[in-house]
Amino acid sequence: MQTGPSTIDEGEVAKFEAMAAEWWDTEGKFKPLHMLNPTRLDYITRQIAAEFGRDLSGESPFEGLRLLDIGCGGGLLCEPMARLGATVVGADAAAGNIPVAQVHAEQSGLVIDYRHTTAEALAAQGETFDVVLNMEVVEHVSDPRAYLTACHDLLNPNGLHICSTINRNPKSFAMAIVGAEYVMRWLPKGTHEWKKFITPDELFTMLRQAGLDPVDRKGFSFNPVLWSWSISERDLSVNYVTAALRRP
Repeated sequence: MQTGPSTIDEGEVAKFEAMAAEWWDTEGKFKPLHMLNPTRLDYITRQIAAEFGRDLSGESPFEGLRLLDIGCGGGLLCEPMARLGATVVGADAAAGNIPVAQVHAEQSGLVIDYRHTTAEALAAQGETFDVVLNMEVVEHVSDPRAYLTACHDLLNPNGLHICSTINRNPKSFAMAIVGAEYVMRWLPKGTHEWKKFITPDELFTMLRQAGLDPVDRKGFSFNPVLWSWSISERDLSVNYVTAALRRP
């Protein structure tokens, strides 16, 4: 672990540390992520393929790409990225997540470099990647702008940064906190703090301040009738995702 400044919020880390063993339980506390994961992967794989000129129908289309999943949790994104041929590093500030991810990857026959560390520590060590995945993390750190700057520093020139988070408005309070934590009980109460949610315009501003060039944003929209997620061109009112580049 690093010895310098950190954007870690220890209280936020403790929340996810307590849930570590449940990462791969599709009906457990991470059920919302398992439901959302195919939609996240659809966006991520399309963005990577477009940016690096890869054919997703080919075998190991991401071969030769080095990818970091920061805040990797139990490896829900790391494993499919490894299956697509990428060289994957999964990093998490919650120590308890790492052995869970390591065991599951081994059982799945995948080689993934899991580390108990932070974006800042990796950047200080001079690590660089073609792709940095930063999914549902930025709303849990103490200093989002400093954290995004570390993510920028981890990218190679023309590297791709994909970041998802939750918008801040009355609808997101109703859906992401009241609905998910109190009504559906998908997440433990207190998992999210509404005041830490970030609007798309705020995130784009912070990305630019961190030295990144935002190139896309989409919504992750939940349909309660079909009980499914989809990518939306216009509805960024609750969950949304962005793509940004580190220009040479």
